[in-house]
Amino acid sequence: MDVSVIIPVYNEVDNVERLCARLHAALSRIKRTYEIILVDDGSRDGTWEKLKEQASSVPHLRLIRLRRNFGQTAAMSAGMHQAKGEVMVTLDADLQNDPDDIPLLLERMDRGFDVVSGWRKDRKDPFIHRRLPSIIANALISRVTGVPIHDFGCTLKAYRREVLENVQLYGEMHRFIPALASWVGGTVDEVVVRHSPREFGKSKYGLSRIVRVVLDLFTVSFLLHYSRSPIQIFGRIGLFLGLPGLLMLVCMVLANMSYHLFGTNFAAELLKRPFWVMTSFMLIFFGIQFVSMGILAELQIRTYHESQGKKIYVIKEILEPK
Repeated sequence: MDVSVIIPVYNEVDNVERLCARLHAALSRIKRTYEIILVDDGSRDGTWEKLKEQASSVPHLRLIRLRRNFGQTAAMSAGMHQAKGEVMVTLDADLQNDPDDIPLLLERMDRGFDVVSGWRKDRKDPFIHRRLPSIIANALISRVTGVPIHDFGCTLKAYRREVLENVQLYGEMHRFIPALASWVGGTVDEVVVRHSPREFGKSKYGLSRIVRVVLDLFTVSFLLHYSRSPIQIFGRIGLFLGLPGLLMLVCMVLANMSYHLFGTNFAAELLKRPFWVMTSFMLIFFGIQFVSMGILAELQIRTYHESQGKKIYVIKEILEPK
């Protein structure tokens, strides 16, 4: 199988028929073997019944139904695990992504890229609660991950199977796949795609998703930079907190020892102000805590890799002697 098109579907009963028709029209022209995988993420509006109607008339259509609404990332992951294609393409079911842009992504992948991300350069969404948060989030994600693409939130993307096999998805992680793919050595490219306003149904995106995305960004940042040696981040935080506290404590001890030189018991004066004493001991305590967390995280990382036989590297190719 050359191409698997994976689409999470949630309460899109009015879009299903047009989606299937446009997918079939676009994919029948690519001259590659393909399959369409629609994952019903616990819809409650008759979407599943509509999907089953399409299964009898749309070729190469596979349907997956989840027991309840697990979220877009989980639905996408379920489709990827069932996919047979060497290239996996994802897009939304609301037809704001244009299926006719799929060949454009595949052509760019033929140049050797492992991930090709769509860029909705001319978005048709409201500015205040959709586009503005997206602009800020994309700039932040690009800066933290070091992957220079403009639109992490665009679901229309193409991935090579060999890259996705080394990526596990949780939370809202589907938007971070280009960054995770880059971490395992994948090459990432971006192409401008079309974007249309939603005609039917209700958007599943809102401002509440921003919080989840920001929290997942912390996770991705940790995975990209410190997953192989977590003591580096926890230890730095511990030193940042502990050293000032230790310095304050040393100053108080020296002040007490210098009583005969200065004629004033500075330590006694400091003890009259318990803020300094409490602050120094709290900083030292927090420093020890973070260093301890780093050591425990190091032990967990080693247990994770060794117990499951997971390696800390990914081999792209091996050339054997002839």
